[in-house]
Amino acid sequence: MLVLGALLVWAAYRRPPGVTLERERPPSGFEGGRVPLTVRLRVRSALPARVVIEDPPPRTVVPDTAPTVALTVFGEAEAEVRASLTLNRRGVHVWPGATLHWADPLGLFWRRVTLPELPPPLEVYPGTHGLRLPELLRPLLSEGSLSRTLGLDDPLSLRGVREYVAGDAPGRVHWRLSAHSGTLMVREPERTASSSLCVYLDLSHGGEVFVESAVRLAASLLREAGDLGLPVSVASRAGATPAGRSPEHLRAALLALARLAPQVGEVPLIPPVRAGANLFVLTSRAGAALVAQAMRARAQASRVIIVALPEGFYLEPGESPRRQWVSAPDTVRDLERQAAALAGAGVLVYVLRGDQSVLRLG
Repeated sequence: MLVLGALLVWAAYRRPPGVTLERERPPSGFEGGRVPLTVRLRVRSALPARVVIEDPPPRTVVPDTAPTVALTVFGEAEAEVRASLTLNRRGVHVWPGATLHWADPLGLFWRRVTLPELPPPLEVYPGTHGLRLPELLRPLLSEGSLSRTLGLDDPLSLRGVREYVAGDAPGRVHWRLSAHSGTLMVREPERTASSSLCVYLDLSHGGEVFVESAVRLAASLLREAGDLGLPVSVASRAGATPAGRSPEHLRAALLALARLAPQVGEVPLIPPVRAGANLFVLTSRAGAALVAQAMRARAQASRVIIVALPEGFYLEPGESPRRQWVSAPDTVRDLERQAAALAGAGVLVYVLRGDQSVLRLG
C-alpha cells in the first residue's frame, strides 16, 4: 500500500503548477549604480503543493536580497519580493529564466523546471566620473547659436566695439578707434561654436584596463556634452552611432560603449564624422596609422583631440600618484614630439602620465 500510495503521489505531481512571473526594474543603468527590482509571482495549483521559485539575476549583477520565494499552494497564491541590484559590470546582460521547484505537501518527490526568459535584457552602461576640463578644451564641447559665453574667440567674427571695462584683455583694445574717439575702446568678438561631439575609441591596442578606462572617459564626455545639449555619437572600427541630442541617440551611444571589447591587431579606422563635429580620439598607443586617420578626419571635423592613455600611465578616480618604472610606448613619445605640428593643423594632443588623473585633460 505504501508503494502504491507513493506511486500515486509521484504521478499526481508530475505536472508543474501554473506560474506567472513579472519583473519590474529599469531597463538600463550605469556601472557601479544601484537599481530597484520587484518580482511578482502568482502560483496556481489544483493540488496542495510546496513551491520554491528562484529568480537569480545575471552573474554581473548583485542583489542585496536573494529573489527566492517559498510557498505552500492550494488553489492560488501570490507573493512579491523587493530588492536592490548593484550593477558590477558594463554590458548587455540576459536575465536567465527563473527556476521552479515543486513537490507534494510532504516533500517526498521534488521536481524542477526552468521558466522562459523574460525580455528585455539589462543594459549596463559604463560608469561616469566628473571631468575637470581646461578652459581651452571645455569650449570645444559647446554648441548652439553664436554666444558671448560659450566657445573660443574668433578674431574674424567681430560683434562690435564697446568702451573698455576693467579686466578686459589688452589684446582686445581697438587702438585706431580709441585714438579717433579719445576713449579706450575694445573689440567684442563673437564666439565660435561646435556642432556636435563624436568620441572614437581605438581598441587596436591595450588590454582590459585601457578599454574600461576609455569607455568610462567616453561616457563622461558624453555626459558633459549632454549637459550642454549637444548632439553626440560614439565611433569605433565597427562604425558610428547616429549623431543626435535625443534620449534615443544618447542611449545608442551608451549602448555601443557597453558592448565594446578589445580589438587587438585590427587597423584603426575612423568612420566619417558629422561636418563641423569635434572628434575625440581615445587611444593607448597612437600609432602612425591612427594619426593619419585623425588628420583625414580633420577635413570634416571642426577639431580633433587625441587623448593618449598609455595603459598603467594615468590615474583612475581615487588612485594616488605612483612611481613609474618604465616609460610610455615609443608611439606615444613620438606623438608628443609631433604635438606642436599637429596643433597647427587643428589636431590637439593630450597624453596622461602616471601623475595625471584621467579626470583632468590638459
